[in-house]
Amino acid sequence: MKKKKGIIFDMDGTVWDSSENVARAWTVKVQEAGFDKVVTQEDIKSVMGKPMDVIADTLFTYTKKGKQRNALREACENYENEYLSEHGGTLYPEVFETWEKLKKEGYHLYIVSNCQAGYIEAFLGYFKIAWGDPSCLIEDIECYGNNFLQKDENIKLLAERNELTAACYVGDIQSDYDATAKAGLPFIHAAYGFGTINVPVPEIKKFSDLPVVVKEVLK
Repeated sequence: MKKKKGIIFDMDGTVWDSSENVARAWTVKVQEAGFDKVVTQEDIKSVMGKPMDVIADTLFTYTKKGKQRNALREACENYENEYLSEHGGTLYPEVFETWEKLKKEGYHLYIVSNCQAGYIEAFLGYFKIAWGDPSCLIEDIECYGNNFLQKDENIKLLAERNELTAACYVGDIQSDYDATAKAGLPFIHAAYGFGTINVPVPEIKKFSDLPVVVKEVLK
């Protein structure tokens, strides 16, 4: 039986950096809600990769926990998707070229993120990336905002849904590694991203390193 090898990607700090435009979008909604606050790019980078409710609890300490905080979070999420659909973010070098190469080599490509519903679609739409079936560059996606499952659960869910016989996850921060380990899959560290990993793992120093590294990880 031929193996179906899948590579599952994190978004922020792995495929692109949207922190500048996310900060701009969130600042609009925070100020519209009556708070004299600015959400900075550094704020966003500090919480990238965490579930949206955790991000809101970290950044919106000046709101009342519960209805007020949730309403602001939802407003920020919705406008963020709209803003990124129009303005995008900073794509890391050679992402598309590398994806095309991996696809030609027989790998199946996916995205799993802790983001809100619609965020991955905003990324794919902005860059006009076909997705949703085996003929597409990205075959399937999953995120926290769709089902409120933790990242390890969504990694497992996506791998099982697509009947992968071998798979790995590519991410940039410690929680990505922790989730991947919990899901029982090998991990590749995007070392150019937002974080470090506290154990030795295979790594890529630039996105285009992936075809070589993944051959060792998914033998």
